[in-house]
Amino acid sequence: MPRTWLTSPALGSDSVSPASRLIDDRPNFTVRRSFVSEMHNAVYLITAKSSGEQLLIDAADDVDTLASLLQEGAADSEHPASLRFIVTTHAHWDHTRATGALAARTGAKVAIGRADARQLEKERGVDADVLLEHGDRVEIEGVSLEVISLRGHTPGSIALATSDGHPALLFTGDSLFPGGVGNTGHVPERFAQLFGDVTERLFAVFDDNAQVLPGHGDPTTLGAERPSLPEWRERGW
Repeated sequence: MPRTWLTSPALGSDSVSPASRLIDDRPNFTVRRSFVSEMHNAVYLITAKSSGEQLLIDAADDVDTLASLLQEGAADSEHPASLRFIVTTHAHWDHTRATGALAARTGAKVAIGRADARQLEKERGVDADVLLEHGDRVEIEGVSLEVISLRGHTPGSIALATSDGHPALLFTGDSLFPGGVGNTGHVPERFAQLFGDVTERLFAVFDDNAQVLPGHGDPTTLGAERPSLPEWRERGW
């Protein structure tokens, strides 16, 4: 049975904003993206227009830049902004460096795939408030996201998918990129698991116009990548 997670608290930062890009503007919400760190990590911010509530995906690094991103997103709603969730797509070090600091600054709840929660606690000292499972939903007022488990890059890797009557936005972390699935360490069993989850839970479910928003680099669509699935299976990465 899918679970729905709702939250509380508040935004706080007076940082002046540098670089974010508005990458989608829908009737109910906006999506902004900033890149941070030497790893060029993509950080995505969803702001609900009807409430000002926000959800940030992967607090990868540079808490001041992330605070500026929140401020820019706040302008997308007429209501006072509040960051409700920091959702971590997976526990790898380059996606989590600002998680604790941003949660402390804003009061946001931290959510992560259950199987990656121990690594987040061990490496960052962050005890996740919400442990996510495949089929759960994460909601802020005005926006609902489906949690999709994509095991293989890490045991608890997840994607988030919109369901607002428009082409889906798929926030895939390091599990799906233009040109292939994420790194599985040249371990055949891990590749088979990730490739299986990606094909069965993304390509078999969503239309070709679903947009893939990965944890690094440029977006793509399922339609652009679908013809390459046999090649990916054959090469094993």
